[in-house]
Amino acid sequence: MSFLAGAESAREKFQEDVTNPSRIYRLTATETRELEQRMQKQQMKVFFGLFSNLVDHCFMSCVDDFTTKSLTGRESGCVTRCVQKHMALSQRLSERFQEYNAQMTQQQQQQGGFR
Repeated sequence: MSFLAGAESAREKFQEDVTNPSRIYRLTATETRELEQRMQKQQMKVFFGLFSNLVDHCFMSCVDDFTTKSLTGRESGCVTRCVQKHMALSQRLSERFQEYNAQMTQQQQQQGGFR
């Protein structure tokens, strides 16, 4: 029983280390804050890039009547469907990534832990 408790404890410590950059790299508090700020900036860049690509794709695919200021009913419906498809795709990709991650973690645990 103590072996299993030790393995569980090691897994919990690994999870803590992964979520705390200062433990992984032995960073000072200032370095940790700077790393976290850089990571947040990078996440924002990725988000805005994805959003920009979505807007560009749906606009180019759906909007073709520039004779009025507002979207036509067809264009509006097309944009709505386009965004819904992209959101569904993003959600499915996220789910598949989580499934893959869980599978890889399980394989690593079966092979003797994290290396």
